[in-house]
Amino acid sequence: MATARVDLEGNLVKPITICMIGAGGFIGSHLCEKLLAETPHVILAVDVYNDKIRHLLEPSGGMSPQWADRIQFHRLNIKNDSRLEGLIKMADLTINLAAICTPADYNTRPLDTIYSNFIDALPVVKYCSENGKRLIHFSTCEIYGKTIGSFLPKDSPLREDPAYYLLTEDESPCIFGSIEKQRWSYACAKQLIERLIYAEGSENGLEFTIVRPFNWIGPRMDFIPGIDGPSEGVPRVLACFSNNLLRREPLKLVDGGESQRTFVYIKDAIEAVVLMIENPARANGQIFNVGNPNNEVTVRQLAEMMTQVYSKVTGESPLDTPTIDISSKEFYGEGYDDSDKRIPDMTIINRQLGWNPKTPLWDLLESTLTYQHRTYAEAIKKAINKPVAS
Repeated sequence: MATARVDLEGNLVKPITICMIGAGGFIGSHLCEKLLAETPHVILAVDVYNDKIRHLLEPSGGMSPQWADRIQFHRLNIKNDSRLEGLIKMADLTINLAAICTPADYNTRPLDTIYSNFIDALPVVKYCSENGKRLIHFSTCEIYGKTIGSFLPKDSPLREDPAYYLLTEDESPCIFGSIEKQRWSYACAKQLIERLIYAEGSENGLEFTIVRPFNWIGPRMDFIPGIDGPSEGVPRVLACFSNNLLRREPLKLVDGGESQRTFVYIKDAIEAVVLMIENPARANGQIFNVGNPNNEVTVRQLAEMMTQVYSKVTGESPLDTPTIDISSKEFYGEGYDDSDKRIPDMTIINRQLGWNPKTPLWDLLESTLTYQHRTYAEAIKKAINKPVAS
């Protein structure tokens, strides 16, 4: 651990206590690792599960880790536990990572999605505001919805003009589908909690930072159905494709896989979050896109690249038919809709924090698929070969 850290102004960073809600998830686990290994900060880790941070809480060999006194796990559900306010009061900063953020749930579990991303977040914002505590709230790139360019004719040259598709925190509109397209339940809930946080800052002086992640990927992301998640679940695209590759099944391209996305490596993104934590003067009152515009591909191109990377990682040859097309209705059910393109404008985060992503798409896919294969291949092999009861 670094004994002395300085902020972007050259000032010494003082140790703080962080209440991290959702610490047991993908992003939280990587953020906990980074903070414990490289900073002097103390973490109050709040979650329902701790599987992904168990290695930080229960060291092997009976040896106590050097950070044993700097992380405490509190198992609680923020929607109905009175202990939450006490933990927020104990901390200098609260980071809220808790959310339902799996696209397959948005139109099949819209009520849970809205409650999780808006109603359940209300007490967190309220406690931070009433107790004068700083808040870093994780939102989503889905907040932008569809791009202006998606409404232009397909052959319009304006579709190539960045003004019609580049997503900027303080200028781009939030364009969602109709009410019956329940896929937008997530984005709408996230937008409303953002507006509430912003209003608390304006009217009551809440010190806040809002993070809009653009497809953060890496080891421990999401779940593999039937192995470390529900067998009937549908994870996000990277884990979905990983699951297909591990099971030697064709990758399913929803509506032809024509949607475009950018992907950023979790370790790059966590660097940005640490800068937000340790530079409050530059981060307070800001909304930050955190993504990698250089790693843009269509979902079809992503499938092709992941197939190539997986072959390199495992030595297995690709399937004769590596992908198949499927409709969004068949894959996600009624009420699904999608955004066409999500390219983050990085101007604000670069100006305020000097942050830029580094890892190219091939490298971050190789890191992720190496982890997925090492962690899940044997379990999936056993699941596939398990005899069926007669």
